[in-house]
Parts: sequence; C-alpha cells; structure tokens
Amino acid sequence: MGGTGRSKRKQREKKLGSGLKDAAVLAGVLPQNGGIPVKNSRIQKTKKKDSAVKSEGKDHKKQMFDDNSSSESNASQDSEEFLSDKQNSEYESSVLDEDHEFTEDSDEGSDAENGVQSDIGSSESDEELDIELKSKKFEERLARESKAAQEELEMNARAAQEEFKLPAREHGRGGMDFDKIPESREHLQARIKSTLSVLSDFKRLRDVNIPRSEYIAQLESDLSECYGYLPSLTAKLMEIFPGGEVVELMEANEAPRPLTIRTNTLKTRRRDLAQALIARGMNLDPVGDWTKVGLVIYESQVPVGATPEYLAGMYMIQSASSFMPCTALAPKENERVLDMAAAPGGKSSYLAALMKNTGLLVANDLKKERLKALVANLHRMGVRNSIVCNYDGLELPKALGMFDRVLLDAPCSGTGIICHDHSVKGSRTDEDIAATVVLQKQLLTAAIDCVDASSSTGGYVVYSTCSILVDENEAVVDHVLQKRDVKIVSTGLPFGVPGFSRFREHRFHPNMIESRRFYPHVHNLDGFFVCKLKKLSNSTQPKHTNTSENVYEMNGSEMIKKETSKTSADKKKDR
Repeated sequence: MGGTGRSKRKQREKKLGSGLKDAAVLAGVLPQNGGIPVKNSRIQKTKKKDSAVKSEGKDHKKQMFDDNSSSESNASQDSEEFLSDKQNSEYESSVLDEDHEFTEDSDEGSDAENGVQSDIGSSESDEELDIELKSKKFEERLARESKAAQEELEMNARAAQEEFKLPAREHGRGGMDFDKIPESREHLQARIKSTLSVLSDFKRLRDVNIPRSEYIAQLESDLSECYGYLPSLTAKLMEIFPGGEVVELMEANEAPRPLTIRTNTLKTRRRDLAQALIARGMNLDPVGDWTKVGLVIYESQVPVGATPEYLAGMYMIQSASSFMPCTALAPKENERVLDMAAAPGGKSSYLAALMKNTGLLVANDLKKERLKALVANLHRMGVRNSIVCNYDGLELPKALGMFDRVLLDAPCSGTGIICHDHSVKGSRTDEDIAATVVLQKQLLTAAIDCVDASSSTGGYVVYSTCSILVDENEAVVDHVLQKRDVKIVSTGLPFGVPGFSRFREHRFHPNMIESRRFYPHVHNLDGFFVCKLKKLSNSTQPKHTNTSENVYEMNGSEMIKKETSKTSADKKKDR
C-alpha cells in the first residue's frame, strides 16, 4: 500500500481512538485524565468551525488538543486497550451518530514510536487501574443491593403495621354481599395474600373486633371465587392443607402435569425406546430413579400417540402417579392377580409386564362400553396372560374365587386430577363424595374377600384413588381394618407424604403412616393415594380390631399408648 493510503488509514484510526476516549470521559467510565497513567496529560476541548467544507455543504465540529501528537496517539491506543468490546461498540456508535469529526496533528513516525514506548511503560499501571475499576464497580453494586434490601425491609414493615380489613367491615356490613359486582382475579389474589398474612400472625395483625372464623370464611369465599371451586370442596381442602399451601395446590391444579409414558418391557427396553423417540424429534428424560420404565416428554415434533412405536405397543401414555399402585402391589411370576377396575388398561398392562406374561391376570370393569379400550390396549401391548370380564366388583368374591394379589383403583371424586378435568371443581358436592365413600368401602371389603390369606407368595391388596380427600382414603382403610382381619404394611415406595394417623377430630390406626400421598404442588404428579394391606386370615371377622390392639389417646400434641382390657380368649391364651 502506498504512503498516501497508509497515512489516511492512520488518520482514521486516530480519529476513532480519540472519539472513543472523549466519549468515555463524558460518560464517566474513564477518569478525566484519559484513563491512562501518563503524567501531565491534560485534555482540553474547544469548538471550532471546520475549515474544510465537505461536498454536502454541512458544518462540522472540530476538536483540537493542546498536547502534542504523541500523547494523543498514546491516549487513543491505551483507551482502546482499556475499554471492553461492548463499551467500544457503544462509544463508537455514539460518536458516529453525533457526526463528530476528530482531527489531530499528523506526525505519523513519532506517533508509532511513542505508542510502543507508552505500551511498555504503562502495562503495570493499566493492570492496577483495571483492578481498581472492578473493585469500585463491585462496591457500587453492593451498595445498591444493600439499599434495595433496606427499602424492601422498610416496606414490609410498613405493610405489616397496616391493619387489614375484611370487605364486609369496610362497607359496614356483618355478612357477605352476594349481589356485588364480581371482582378481578388480581384483586382476589391480593386479598387472599393479605388474609393469609393476617392469619399467619393473627395476634398482632388481627382486628380485635373480628374473630378468626370470619377471616377464614373470607379466605374460603375468595379462594372459591378466584379458582372456581365449590365452597364445600374448598373447605375440605383448607382442612387438609393449612395456610398458604392450599393456594399452592390450587395454583398447581391450574397448570397441566408433565406428559409421561411407560415403557412396555414385554416388547422393548427403555433405553432403546428413548433412542427411537429422540430420533423422531422428541425431547425426553427418565421420570426418576424410582421407576425404570417411565419417560417424561417435554416437547415433540410428532404426535406422541401416533408414532410407529406407540402403535406397535412399545409404550403406553400413562400418568406417572399411576405407576405407584402397580409398583406397590409388586406381583410375582405365575401368580393369580385381579385388577378390579381395569379400564382403560394402563395398570393391567403394567401388571402383566411385571408378571412377564406368566400366571393369570383377570382384568375386570363394571362398564361394558369401556371394555373396548381395555381389550384394544391389552392386544396392542402384547399381553397374553389376561382374561377380560364384566362384573360388578361386589360380586367378584363369589364369581371368581381367590387370588394371590388384588389391585383396587377405586372410583373416586377425582380431586387429585383436577388439572385434567376442571369440571371437578364445581361439580363434586358433599352428597356426591359421601355416596362415593360408601361404594369405596364396599369395594375394598370385596377386594379383601377376593384375596387368599394362605397364599405362599401373596395375600396382598393395594387400595388406590386419584383423590386427596381424607374421607375417600384413610377413612375407608380405617373402616375395613375394623371389618376384616388385615393389617397395613409398607408400600415400598421410596417417596411420598405419609398418610394421616390423626386428622382433626379423627384418630386412625397408627400404621396409617405406611400409606403414601402424592400431591401436584409437592411432587408435580397427579394427586394420588396408595395403601397396601396384608390379609392375615380368611375370616370375615377381624380377630383384632384397631381399638382392641392399641388405643392411642391425645395428650397435648403427643399420642400416648393406652393398655386395654384383654378379651376372654386372650386371657385363656395367656394362661
């Protein structure tokens, strides 16, 4: 390149470097000495008309420097080294947008020599300056965070001191106004939060003229209106989940659960299935360490229920919580197993896979129209050890005889799967739930009668529901403990919330803690209850009721075991 081209290029570089440096000074990023450790380098800016008028005929500002050309070159090079790439781009754009033109004295030879000397002489100072700048920025950030935290603390303190008033009190009424205009969801959520805050520190934040019952009634009303639940169902949920946990549950019910599939081990392995589905554009992961057959699908480029693998029976679209009853029942090979409410076949096909297509699996369902889906899924999944029947579950003990293991996934209110069926929120009345509980008690009693207590490998019943209500779960199990000679045993499930042995005024069998509860807001699964029972004898009357063995009394917050009088048979046995 000729001398003329080289000269123009260096002039452009000097103009850009000086512009970056000047913008950095104006922005406060660099100190006014140019951000370089050069002694006596003062920068003075003057405005002057540009003598060289361009072809467009516009006036440009001209910036002159008092220092010699060598210090100007040093300033431009050091500023370019100091500024980060992001700052350079910002400063360059600001300089170009303002259309400033920078000119310097042009002694290029001396500029190059002085630039090299400046780089060598100031490397240590550049490093020190960089550390100081980072330290200053870090201290400023800490100061900002400390100030924000202090402001938030003061705001929370002021909010806590403000007295929250119920809407009825604000309008001078003692009862609820049902003719008022519906409030927005945001307003209801804000009042729910305020009410929960008062209840969390009721003694200090309460209105002395309003009892706790009115706050709870207002919270129940707001929750029902905000999330669309019947007030009676909201009241039941508030009894189970205290404080803000009920809000977490209702929020979780508004969101869908992850899509999960179960690998059919009769036809493939989970690793091979995962590879095939990934190749089809699915993003998936194992469900967890507790199952070797589950996969969770985050997204898919193809319909999950229409792939060649699905049609070939390599997997079943199934909720992960539905794995739990089958895992708890743990059927063995060559056993006789009964699934009392089998349709549409997800659990039955899993039981067949656990049995490795051996033994006998009886899949029963009350509704004849549901048998089509049950038979289709059993065929698709390659199940060959099953018999499909259509009996009322209450007739099964007489119709089919004894089994080694029985699974009863009982019909229920569906309060654990509201995310799949939002109609449950506004349709399950107390009368509906009471009728369901009666049926569940009858079915569980029949399931126990179908089990052979003398089985060398079995004698187990697993009771499960997709409900989270105590009436349909612990209360039903506690009922059959007094009607049949059975006991609660461990489910073998590695996680889950223990069942209730005490709930409000109710006192259940202490072993009820061996059952497991699963919640949408805790486990990100459908709400589920699983309890495993061991049949001790084929007698239709229990030898020991849960009150004859041990009676637990309340003493404060503790349960104390109380000795009871023995029966005459027990006394003879002791003699």
